[in-house]
Amino acid sequence: MARRSEHSQEQIREMVLVAAETIVVEDGFNALTVRKIAMEIGYTVGSIYMVFANMNDLATHVKARTLDELAKQLSDCAPTGGVEQHILTLAETYLNFAAQHFNRWRMIFDVQSEEAPPEWYQQKIEQLFAIVEELFKQLTPNGSPEQSRLAARTLWSGVHGICILSLTAKPQTSDVEVSKLSVDLLVNTFIQGWKAVPLQADAIPPGK
Repeated sequence: MARRSEHSQEQIREMVLVAAETIVVEDGFNALTVRKIAMEIGYTVGSIYMVFANMNDLATHVKARTLDELAKQLSDCAPTGGVEQHILTLAETYLNFAAQHFNRWRMIFDVQSEEAPPEWYQQKIEQLFAIVEELFKQLTPNGSPEQSRLAARTLWSGVHGICILSLTAKPQTSDVEVSKLSVDLLVNTFIQGWKAVPLQADAIPPGK
């Protein structure tokens, strides 16, 4: 490792995030502490607080990196077989990501704070939903943006729920395969039901 004086604040920031991710991957997010990160990178706790406001700020940036990686994988899903198949592929990609990066994925949802998430972080979450919302717009072109938004979030709540229920510990290959069957069933059933009986626009409360 280079001497401390050779690292800029931006380099220290990156070192902190990489070390934090490693701790989460290896030991779970409950093991993540500023002191442990400081020991990993050879800096003092005070040095970490020079680049992050507090532990919640640090954790938010760690989660944001996971969201960015997940968004890239979803965005890189090649659209094959039409819109319905694309939605199914996205759901399976989400499941695979949750299984392969289990501790990092869990951290997004299990680390709680009384502070509201910053706007930039909330925008990352919105961008994830937007990927699915755009496909529902294509699926029902005569529907409203509110309908597509509600459909995407309802379906993804179900997909996420399957992941939560089935990947409760470090997932095994068999767990993922069973979960994939559940995800496929949910997505296919939801889409067919949505196309048959789309929710009326006037049934959606304003701002939803």
